[in-house]
Amino acid sequence: MQRLVRRSDTSARFAWAPGLVLLAIAGGGLAFTNPSPAEFRAFASDRLLEEISKELCGDGGLPVMLRMAINNCVGLIQAQREILAAVVLSHTRRRNYGLVSVFESELGGQSLMSLKVPRFRSTVVGVAGQFVLIRAATDRSESP
Repeated sequence: MQRLVRRSDTSARFAWAPGLVLLAIAGGGLAFTNPSPAEFRAFASDRLLEEISKELCGDGGLPVMLRMAINNCVGLIQAQREILAAVVLSHTRRRNYGLVSVFESELGGQSLMSLKVPRFRSTVVGVAGQFVLIRAATDRSESP
C-alpha cells in the first residue's frame, strides 16, 4: 500500500517556521540595538546633570550668598558634563546579556573634608537603544 502525503501534513510540520523567523529577526534587532557603554555614558551624564542642576540651582540648593556669586549655576554644572560622565562610567558595572544590558552604578560614600558624601546607587536596563531606570537609591543615613 502506498501512503499518500496530504498537503495539510506538510504545512502542519512547518507551521512554526514563520514564528521562528520572526523571533530570530526580533532577537537580532534587539542585539543590534543593545546600548553600548558610550551610549550609557551620554544617558547617565544627562540624567546626572539634570539632578544636580535641580538640587543645587533650585530653591533651597546653594546658599543665597553663593547663588549671588554664581551668575549661571546651570551653565557651570553643564560645563562639567565630561568629567561627571567619566566619573559615573568608572563607577558602573555593565552586564551584557546580548539582547539587553544592565548597568549598575554606585557613587559616593567618600569623606569630603569633615562630611561624608551620601552613597548613590542605581540600576538601569538598556534595551532596544533605550534606557529604563529600574532602581535608584541614596543612602543619606551615612551622612552626619
